Amino acid sequence: MDNSVDYKRIWLSTRAHLESDRYKYRSSGKRSKSRWSLFSKLLRIFVFLLKVFNLYKRGLKNAKNIHINEFTLEYPDLPEKFDGYKILHLSDLHLDTLPGIEDIIIEKIQNLKYDLCVMTGDYRKNTLGSFMQIINPLKKIVSAKKPNDGIIAIFGNHDTYLMLKQFEKMGITFLANENITINKGSDKITITGLDDPFYYYTDQAVNALEENIKGFKIALVHTSELYKTAEQNAYNLYLCGHTHGGQICLPGGIPIITHQFEGKKFYKGLWNFNNMIGYTSQGCGTSGIPIRFYSQSEITLFTLKRNLE
Repeated sequence: MDNSVDYKRIWLSTRAHLESDRYKYRSSGKRSKSRWSLFSKLLRIFVFLLKVFNLYKRGLKNAKNIHINEFTLEYPDLPEKFDGYKILHLSDLHLDTLPGIEDIIIEKIQNLKYDLCVMTGDYRKNTLGSFMQIINPLKKIVSAKKPNDGIIAIFGNHDTYLMLKQFEKMGITFLANENITINKGSDKITITGLDDPFYYYTDQAVNALEENIKGFKIALVHTSELYKTAEQNAYNLYLCGHTHGGQICLPGGIPIITHQFEGKKFYKGLWNFNNMIGYTSQGCGTSGIPIRFYSQSEITLFTLKRNLE
């Protein structure tokens, strides 16, 4: 694997400024004030009502029920030595929303075989404040099983640039609007990891997708919102999360809120956009409150297959 320090320095400076500004920056050029504190107050009222109607414990049980979803994805242009390559996808852990969730995750993944683990953002509950409470739980997950090609991570809208040093100490490869190559002999695949486009969009993300890189390419993005740009630049696979599949949905899994501006139709599961395959994880954890209704906590395992037919 190879990486570039210059991109990281640019990202650190930019992200520090954007976080201090406390606005959401969108790809349209618009910006709006973050209203997470108001949303948190509404959630507390919602929790009170759930407890009054004896529904809270059911929602908590649903949240702890993490499923392993496995998919085989076939590509005619997958390099031969990556035939059968396995990628574990973890997203939206929110490790301080549901105490002990790291133990559930470890139990689920300990018997799985995979070559690479990717994490697509949101490791803490809040968008501001302390993050040290999630470091030890994350260390436990990282130490539980280390794949041959390591762990690659990006940040989501709940994360802060201050987490970077802690991630690097754990041996996690962190990407911020940059590319990394995994080599197997003369064959390779490229992975592009972007900063969160929901709160912290910058043109650096688009520039990373538009780099003239040939061969099989995978994009790691916190949300599905940059799917058009990725497809236009010949990405084969787009992995994201953010939406939690709605987390609290109406019967039939109809989401009430997905927290997206673009790509709302790709709010969960496997999808296609022209020649690109995408997957939006419903997340391991929960945002705001540790409950789920009509949505599924998940860990996803992908097997890449070479299909020349």
